[in-house]
Amino acid sequence: MKVLILQGESITPSISTQQLIERYDQLKKYQDIEYTVIKKDSIMSFDEYDQLLDDYDALIGMWITSDVLIEKLFINHPRLKYIATTSHGFEEFDKEMTKRYGVTITNTIYGASTIAQYAMALLLEICHHVSDQCHYTKIDYFKNKDNPFCLATNRHIEITDKTVGVIGLGAIGYHFAKIAHGFGCHVIGYDLFKKEDPQYNFIEQVSLDELLSQSDIISLHCPLTSQTEKIINRDTINKMKDGVIIINTARGKLIDEDALVEALNSNKIYSVGLDVLTDENPQKPTPLIQHPRSIVTGHVAWLADEARYRTIDLAIQNFINYYQGNPTSVINK
Repeated sequence: MKVLILQGESITPSISTQQLIERYDQLKKYQDIEYTVIKKDSIMSFDEYDQLLDDYDALIGMWITSDVLIEKLFINHPRLKYIATTSHGFEEFDKEMTKRYGVTITNTIYGASTIAQYAMALLLEICHHVSDQCHYTKIDYFKNKDNPFCLATNRHIEITDKTVGVIGLGAIGYHFAKIAHGFGCHVIGYDLFKKEDPQYNFIEQVSLDELLSQSDIISLHCPLTSQTEKIINRDTINKMKDGVIIINTARGKLIDEDALVEALNSNKIYSVGLDVLTDENPQKPTPLIQHPRSIVTGHVAWLADEARYRTIDLAIQNFINYYQGNPTSVINK
């Protein structure tokens, strides 16, 4: 079986791209598997995938987008029967079409804990302004001998007893809910599919409207679909409490950014913590990025060292499970 693996640049200072590539060496023990690792960015055009795939049976590392995962791909590459995206999230695609061609498609649930942890980090930055406090202590304090050493640079907020609304109760949303619960928050959650497992009992599952109206803090952890695109918009914002905090580590297109800026300007929304944007290659600062009450980072929640290695390990394990006839983490059932 021939496997094509697409590995992007490391983009973390503590792990080299070569270290990530060498992680795939665990496939060497399978004599019937011939694999090739190519250094490529995750997001490519259909034509780029079409040229690379040649006569491969499996592809690991694909960023699933609706303009790439189309019938032409499988007509041009009839041997291709397995595709793995090395990410949690994926865009909508024609699942029935992929099944007609006998293709198994999997995702890689590598970072529920690390992304949830980052979402909480964004929330705590909003509540305590740790970076601003550090800047004051290291720099601003010494600019004037009369400056007090102990000074709050901004409003500080305690989250204990606050109501935290989690939109999307998959693996990441569940982990974030657990963290918030550990802080003493009242956790409510909304998901398209009600969670019946007893592990969710600490979450009060409610309707979307109930979540919007009751939450002091809202954190987005749902996939991007036609149903969830711009789930945060003028209408849904109007249903929220005044002074709400919004966190998004999922997908930028879940939010109408113009409506978000309007709500920040009117103080309907107190602050936002965003690791994702609608445009993740901005050519100039936007009103949202520059807003004084927005905390914005560049889609880095998944970059913990442990998660980088876990991604590859899980992607390989999912592939081996498929290879041995027991596919796991299948998303086109």
